Amino acid sequence: MKLIHIHPRDNVAVALEEIRAGEQLNADGVDITAAEDIPRGHKIALSDLAAGDPVIKYGNTIALAAQAIGAGSWVHTHNAKTGLSEDASYVYEHKTYPLPETAARTWRGYRRRDGRAAIRNEIWIIPIVGCVNGIAKQLVEANQDLVRGSIDGLYYYPHPFGCSQLGDDLAQTKKLLAALVRHPNAGGVLCLGLGCENLTLEMFREALGNYDPERVRFLTTQEVEDELEAGTELLKELAAYAGQFTREELPASELVVGMKCGGSDGLSGITANPAVGRFSDLLIALGGSTVLTEVPEMFGAENILFSRCENQAVFDKAVRMVNDFKKYFVDHGQVVYENPSPGNKAGGITTLEDKSCGCVQKGGSAQIVDVLSYAEPVTKKGLNLLSGPGNDLVSATDLTAAGVHLILFTTGRGTPFGAPAPTIKISTSTALYEKKRGWIDFNAGTVAEGRETLDEAGERLLDYVLRVAGGEKTLAEKHGCREISIFKDGVVL
Repeated sequence: MKLIHIHPRDNVAVALEEIRAGEQLNADGVDITAAEDIPRGHKIALSDLAAGDPVIKYGNTIALAAQAIGAGSWVHTHNAKTGLSEDASYVYEHKTYPLPETAARTWRGYRRRDGRAAIRNEIWIIPIVGCVNGIAKQLVEANQDLVRGSIDGLYYYPHPFGCSQLGDDLAQTKKLLAALVRHPNAGGVLCLGLGCENLTLEMFREALGNYDPERVRFLTTQEVEDELEAGTELLKELAAYAGQFTREELPASELVVGMKCGGSDGLSGITANPAVGRFSDLLIALGGSTVLTEVPEMFGAENILFSRCENQAVFDKAVRMVNDFKKYFVDHGQVVYENPSPGNKAGGITTLEDKSCGCVQKGGSAQIVDVLSYAEPVTKKGLNLLSGPGNDLVSATDLTAAGVHLILFTTGRGTPFGAPAPTIKISTSTALYEKKRGWIDFNAGTVAEGRETLDEAGERLLDYVLRVAGGEKTLAEKHGCREISIFKDGVVL
């Protein structure tokens, strides 16, 4: 099969492999002759389109023809354009879809003293200010002997902020770092400060609220003679505390999984993203929770999500989230459709609507139960939307701060990065999976090859997620790829 016709309404099909000019093709009974070479993942017109006609994919308009396009022609940025603008109005038209039936599942995780579940039992060093990143690094390198027994690792998360920030930026840094400290995958946390920064440890303690003093310790490096010696003693105490936790059988209903994509291509919305959507529906059917973010990559497909908000109040929050992000673009003099990236276009994505309609496939068909602000924790079971940008590191850090145990990251081009939460890379094609065996954990390209259905891929992904939750390491974890990036908007002093 060389073409896939995603939805009966579509007037384009997607090439599953490279097509040569003159090839005779068939898409759901429509015979077509390729008028030119069509790269894999790119679109071919199934009928003649006049200038201004909608280009329909996923059953939705993903572009407008910028000129006349003949049947069999390649449809891409040279002859199609976005139809988006900054202005849009939304009406709540509620839709519901049944969730799949599935048997109860379990995994082996850690039970924290506050009752939360965790998939890792790590010790984290959180720098409160970027000035102490080097000290955090030295402490981690010098104390790897503490990683033993049930302790899964010792890590630090450098960043450049915590000082010379004002207003919302300082507040966001404080909120994000405090949320990381509270993450259940950290069995013990050392909060490392300098002593003269804007974000003082006193302010940070207030942001944390109630915390277990056995689990969270603080060190202001200017106040001690030897910060490495003092830090090592605190890490030993944290290791003694964290080492008390051991894995036990826990229900799948306690898992919280984040979902995002990066380096998308023309197969993202056909294989990897809808496979994640099937997984999301399965986990929610089991009583678990999933979180979808990357608000700018919802533009053009937001109504697909809005119709599944479980009530008017959730719909209103979702509309506010999208409009606030559009305002953010406009306030900076940018158009909302300044997307996709060069890599996305090379992979077959023509417009932001094209990208967004593929992106939201990760949300499956479940009802949206809540809309969260940046770094706000998940509190409701089911599908949640989280405010955040599309940038991979920023949005993955945002998801971690929201409390997800792990992240499903779909990609058509590949990336090695990992968040503090274990990050599972899912390829859109078998070719990418085979090329980047050091990066890709799970191959969804089997769907394009007809080797399994999306439902079967979703079931296989659920099995793999439960293994990772039970301790199996992702490739990013094995390679030590763990980064954070904090969303900022204002001045630096």
